[in-house]
Amino acid sequence: MKTTKTRSLRFLSGLAIGVTTLSLAACGSSSGSSAKPADKTSSTTASTAPVDMRLGYFPNVTHAPALIGIQGKIFEKYLGKNVTLKPQSFNAGPDVTTAIFSGALDASFIGPGPSISAYQKSNKQAIKIVAGAASGGAFLVTKPSITKPSDLKGKKIASPQLGNTQDIALRSWLKKQGYSTDTSGGGDVSIVPEDNALTLTAFQQGQIDGAWVPEPWATRLVKEGGGKILVDEASLWPKGQYVTTDLIVAQKFLSEHPDVVKQLIEGEVAAIKLSKTNRKQAESYVASGIQAATGKAIAPDLVTASFDSITFTTDPIVSSLLKNAQESKTLGFTTSDDVKGIYDLSILNQVLTANKQPTITVPANA
Repeated sequence: MKTTKTRSLRFLSGLAIGVTTLSLAACGSSSGSSAKPADKTSSTTASTAPVDMRLGYFPNVTHAPALIGIQGKIFEKYLGKNVTLKPQSFNAGPDVTTAIFSGALDASFIGPGPSISAYQKSNKQAIKIVAGAASGGAFLVTKPSITKPSDLKGKKIASPQLGNTQDIALRSWLKKQGYSTDTSGGGDVSIVPEDNALTLTAFQQGQIDGAWVPEPWATRLVKEGGGKILVDEASLWPKGQYVTTDLIVAQKFLSEHPDVVKQLIEGEVAAIKLSKTNRKQAESYVASGIQAATGKAIAPDLVTASFDSITFTTDPIVSSLLKNAQESKTLGFTTSDDVKGIYDLSILNQVLTANKQPTITVPANA
C-alpha cells in the first residue's frame, strides 16, 4: 500500500512539473503549444527538412496498429527519408502524458483516460486526438472461485496504472456494483496499479485475485494463470464498441509538422489494412513487437486469441470517450468532463477520403 502511495505521488509530481514546463514553453514561444486545426491543403505539404518523430506505444495487442507499423517498417515507408522514427515503449498512459508534458515525446498511441487527463490538466494545450486505433480487448479476469460481482468484496484486483484507461473502467464498474475504492488501495475492493507483466506473476502466485487488463494480458491470465473472464468490457458498451486506443499528438508538433502527422496516419491506415488482409503476417509483427519491447517472447496463439476480441479502426468512437470523461470526473481523476476541442480529425479525414473511406464527424461538445 505504501508503494502505491509513493507511485501516485511520483506521478502527480511529474505531472505538475510537466504542466509547468508546458506553460512556460507556451509563454516563451511565438508559435506556442496551441495548434490550430490542420489546414486541409497547404499545411500538409511534405517538408524535406529533417524531423524526429518520437512515437510512444504499449506492448499490448490493443496497440497492434503501432506494433505492425513499427515492426513491418510501414511507418518508415510513409514517413519518408527526412523523418527519423524513434519509437518508445510504455506500460500505461500516465507515463506517456508525463513524457509529452516534459517535451520528450511527440505523439503516442494511448487510451482515452490519460488522453482526457492530459488535455484537461494542461488547460487544453498539450495534445490533440488525431485518430482512433482500436476498440475492445479489455477484460476483468479473476480466480475461478469468483463467479459474480458480490464475490469481490475484500479482494485485491490489479490495473495497469493509477488513472489509466483500465484503472478508470475498473473503478467505475466497481462503484456501480456498490463498492468503494480509493487511490491508496483501500476500500471494499483493493485496487493495485502495477505493470502488466508483474500482474501476471502476482496472479500466478496468488498475490492478487484478478485484474482488469488489455490484451494480450487478459488471455495470458486465463491461459497461463488459470483465471476466468468475469467481465468483458465490450458488454458494458452500446454495440460492444468503445475506444481502447487512440492516437494523440503534441499540439506543438501538430502545428509545426502537420505533413508528418499525415504521413503517420497514412501509415496507421496501411497497418490496419494489413491486419485485415494478411492477419497472419500482422500477428507475427505484433508478437515480435511485444518481444522487442518486453524482452520476452509471446506465444503466437495468444496473439491470435487477442485479435479475435479487438476491432482495429481509425474511428476514435467519440461517444465512448465522452462517457470516459464523465467517469473520470466522477472518480476524481479530473475536475471537469469538458473535452471540447480535444479532437482534430481534419488530417485523418483527408486520409480517409483519399482511401475512399467514410469521414468522421465530431460533435460540438468534443
